[in-house]
Amino acid sequence: MGDASVPRAITAPAGPVGAAVAVEVSIERISHRYERVLAVDDVSLQIGGGELIALLGPSGCGKTTLLRIVAGLVSHSEGRLRFANRIVDALPPSDRGAGIVFQNYALFPHMTAAENIGYGLRARGAATSEIRATVERMLKLVQMEGFSERLPRELSGGQQQRIALARTLAVNPKVLLLDEPFGALDKNLRLDMQIEIKRIQRELGITTIMVTHDQEEALGMAERVAVMNYGRIEQFGTPEAVYHTPETMFVAGFVGSANMLNGTLRTMPNGTCVELDAGPLVPITTARPHAQDGPVTLVIRPEHLRIEHSGAKGIPAILQMAIPHGPLTIFDLSLPSGDRVKAVATGADLGMSAAPGTPVHLALTRDARVSVFPRLSP
Repeated sequence: MGDASVPRAITAPAGPVGAAVAVEVSIERISHRYERVLAVDDVSLQIGGGELIALLGPSGCGKTTLLRIVAGLVSHSEGRLRFANRIVDALPPSDRGAGIVFQNYALFPHMTAAENIGYGLRARGAATSEIRATVERMLKLVQMEGFSERLPRELSGGQQQRIALARTLAVNPKVLLLDEPFGALDKNLRLDMQIEIKRIQRELGITTIMVTHDQEEALGMAERVAVMNYGRIEQFGTPEAVYHTPETMFVAGFVGSANMLNGTLRTMPNGTCVELDAGPLVPITTARPHAQDGPVTLVIRPEHLRIEHSGAKGIPAILQMAIPHGPLTIFDLSLPSGDRVKAVATGADLGMSAAPGTPVHLALTRDARVSVFPRLSP
């Protein structure tokens, strides 16, 4: 099976291979300190049975520490952790029912793929017949039936990841934990493996928590995303909500690309608008999450800006650069205030010269969703 091709649909193997009952996970006001550093700060999350959620955030935000707390590899300083209705704080990793796949896969180099998969069962004293049957089911599940006798060094990165996933699932965990699961893979393999892991997770119905700093992975795979910053949860919601309706300025700036323009929010008889410091008025349908008149920062996604010929109504701008990006073109533009903004358009939507120095006007698209936050800078 080639790594570069999209995997075929997975057929459910005979017999149970995952959690028999989807387990809810309750993270209740958990905090953890490393000496003077507060790595996780009063985090609470309710994760539904069978749900796949992503912990998303920059390096050092606490997401990996939180995942290791759930796994039992780190003892939290405060709070409580439940699997279903059972408090698991005092249980060692082997007893709480969480299986973790590490970023580097952590396969035993001297063991074959089959031996790696069966390791956890052997450590628990399972019968040889049970180990053999489970290994066969796991190899079928991850579509690696023909690789059972290969050593890790004889496998590609994507194949090693499948074996690591199979080894974790072989012991029938209640909760699956994925620590930067695609970080060691080449970019062209990541999408295939995202599809593979998502299909397996749906097939088994196993509750899954994934740590990633990659926005596309989080938004594309997870049913809900918890955006973390400095040990706290900034927002926990569906990928659509996190992207289109950010609750904080950090989420707006970290998730996706965003133009942030300072101005003044004004409620007028004919509607609400933001008067930009650069001069023009930008009418908006709804001011959210901040709706109080006064100094604000207006957040606009690049795809929600429409480029028009100079002379049209809108925000005056000068085109600085056009960067082809597959079927899209990304435009870098400068405003009279000196601010730089980005806009995205398809080739069919341009209808204009893309030469640097071209004067244009910017307007919101009809489906534009903008966010308004209190201004943090003067």
